[in-house]
This record gives sequence, structure tokens and C-alpha cells, in this order.
Amino acid sequence: MANIEISENKPSFQPKFRRNEMWTYFGPAFVASVAYIDPGNFAANIEGGSRFGYRLLWVLLWSNAMAILIQYLSAKLGIVTGLTLPQNCRKHFSRRLTVFLWIAAEVSAIATDLAEFLGAALGLYLLFGPAMLAHGWTRTETLFASALVSAVAVFLILALDLAGYQWLERGIMAFVGIIGLCYGFEVFLVHPDWKLAAFHTLVPTLDPANLHGSLYVAVAMLGATVMPHVVYLHSALVQPRREEMVKLPKRDGFSRRRNYLRFELIDVFVAMNGAWLINSAMIVMAAVAFGHLANPVTTIEDAHRTLGPLLGPFAATVFAVALLCSGLSSSTVGVMAGQVIIEGFLDIKFSIFLRRLITIIPALIVIAVGLDPLKILILSQVVLSFTLPFALIPLLLLTNRQSVMRSFVSTRLTRAAGWCAVGVIVILNVVLLGQTALGM
Repeated sequence: MANIEISENKPSFQPKFRRNEMWTYFGPAFVASVAYIDPGNFAANIEGGSRFGYRLLWVLLWSNAMAILIQYLSAKLGIVTGLTLPQNCRKHFSRRLTVFLWIAAEVSAIATDLAEFLGAALGLYLLFGPAMLAHGWTRTETLFASALVSAVAVFLILALDLAGYQWLERGIMAFVGIIGLCYGFEVFLVHPDWKLAAFHTLVPTLDPANLHGSLYVAVAMLGATVMPHVVYLHSALVQPRREEMVKLPKRDGFSRRRNYLRFELIDVFVAMNGAWLINSAMIVMAAVAFGHLANPVTTIEDAHRTLGPLLGPFAATVFAVALLCSGLSSSTVGVMAGQVIIEGFLDIKFSIFLRRLITIIPALIVIAVGLDPLKILILSQVVLSFTLPFALIPLLLLTNRQSVMRSFVSTRLTRAAGWCAVGVIVILNVVLLGQTALGM
């Protein structure tokens, strides 16, 4: 970490940006942003674009605004207190409540990791499955083999952390970059109507011919945006830099924590907006490529199968590569979140590689018994919708407490925005759960 110097001719709260200091703080929010472009987002965005064209782009804009606020508050809690969100829950809440929150967090982590691991396996299946099927392999056998290869790949990605936390961050950022390039290429192929896309990004509308259907998809898109596991994780991702920061000599009139918070806000803003652009590109591609079809494309496999004839085999391959990168990176992040959850709530040490090994088992069982991975993806989103409030509400309670945050306690405006965002997310997730339960 570069040293921070203060100009004698400038106020002490304005550090000089030397040696590209800001870039050394980039990373935590990019790792967290992977949760916003995971396989669940692929499925929701493809369905939204295929069925309703550009109309639901505004949902992503508002979802992104909420994500920026929530992820920044998680990072802020970690930077100010030096503890993760689960550790703060254990410190400030009763034991009974802490155990309850741990159970809810574990459910969300398991559901997340299952879905994202299956997404990685599905990406490999789309890339290499046709050749294996042609040689006599069954679909189940091919998916099982893809899952095993995905497991090895995730182990290798996690091993980057042994070389230093920044190596793992760079690896995840590389995956995010590849996903962005893939969808940039897809959008280039389809030649969208940018004026219409901009209009529907800024103006909230639903399909008057299918009001219920468009509302359902909009709620599903929003419900899949803010993920509980990454709310826990972000407060942990900032800890390595904080540990380096506190070792530096103190400077009169200068707060290193406030400086770190400014840099992390930039990190969050850039990373979350990058994820928003990728999600928007998914909808735009689906709207142009699939919107004119008689039967809307609503699954990942259908999208891959349809892209080849429409845009050429290379477009289908690029789509599968993006899904694979999404699955591998988000599965890695899911394992990291699971480790933060169990260590923080229970105050124990738990190997991240053991966590990966344990969480592989449910996914392999799902594939081995022949269950449809796409249905499991949908089920996982429902589970995450149910557990989301148990991450967001403790986060707001803690960041609003002066006894926890001291002079960094949230302002009235931030509190109001936070509770409004959580209220909207929780209400819409309840609607989504109700619609799912009633089979709407």
C-alpha cells in the first residue's frame, strides 16, 4: 500500500494521490459484484429481454442504486469496526438471535453455492457437452463430469489467495472482464435500438398487455440482484487492507479510515455500475435476438441453442464462455462467503478448501439423481429471497448505532435511504414468494 502524504498547502482531509494509490484499493467491490452477474441473473435477464424487450431495463437501474448503497454500508461496517458483519452480529446481538441469524445465513450460502456451482457445470456442459453426447455419454453423465471439472477449477481459483489476497481479487476481476467483453460482443452483433433502450432505462414501465407477467419478471430480477451472502462477504473483503492501514504511523489531523471509505466508495461505484452494464447488455441482447420469436426464450439452454442459428456458432460459444466464467467466479465467491459466515457467527476457524469440498456434495447429488439444474437455480432464488432480510436488517441496525460506528454512524438521509431500499426489496421478495407459492 502506498504511503499517504498530506500537502501543507491543502486541507488535511485531502490526501495527495501518488503512485496510483487509488488503484491499490480496487478489488473488494469487484469481488462482491460477481454476485450480481451470477447464473441466476443470466436466467432472469434472458427471460425479461425475451418476453418484454427493453421494457424492464429500468428495474436494473434501480436495483443497482440499491446495491451500491447496501454494499457500501457493508464495507463501511467492516472498515470502521475491523469486524465482519457476522462478527458484529455475534458481538452486539444476543446468542439466541446470533444462532438464528447464522442458520439463515448458512441456508442462503448453501443455496447460493449450489446454484452457482451448477451454473459453472452448465457452462462447461454447453461448451463441451455436444461432443461428449455424440460419443455416447448421457446428459446426466456429461453434467456430472462438468461438475467435477468445475470443482477442480474453483479449488485452483481459491488457491490464488495463498499468493496474497490481491491475486485472488485480480483473478475474479479478470473473470468479470471476460464476462463484460463477451456481452459487449453479443450486443455488437445484435445492433440494438439505443434510443429505445435509453428510454426504458430511465422511464419505469410494465407491459400493459401482460401486466402480471411483466411485474413477476421485474420482481424476480430485483429479487435476484441483492444477494445476502455477498452482504456478509463485503465486510470481510475490506479487512486485509484495513489491517495494513492500521500498521501505518498516525498523522495528526488525518483519518486513514475516512480516506479508506472514500476509496471504497469509488470501488463500489465503479464495480456495481460495471455489473449493471453487463446485466443491461444481457437484456438488450435477449430483446433483440429473441424478442421476435413466437415462443419466448426463458432458459439458459434455450438461449444457447437459439443463438447459434440466429447469430452464428461463435455467438453461442461466447455466451457459454460468459456463463462458465460467471459460474466459476460466483461459486468461488460463494465459498468465501460461507467461510466468513461460519467463522464470524460461531467464532471458529474453518478451512476454505474444506468448505468447498463439503458444498460440492449437494450439487453432485442433484446432478447424479438427474434433477434439472435450471429448476434448482429457480428454487435457489426463492430461498435467497426468504433469507435476504436476515442480512439486510442487521446491517442497517448496526450501521445506524452510534455505539458501534462512533463518529461514522449513518446520517439521517442514509438511514432513510437504507430502510426504503430494504423495505422495497423485502416487499417485492414477499410478492415473489407469494407468486411462486401460488404458481403464478
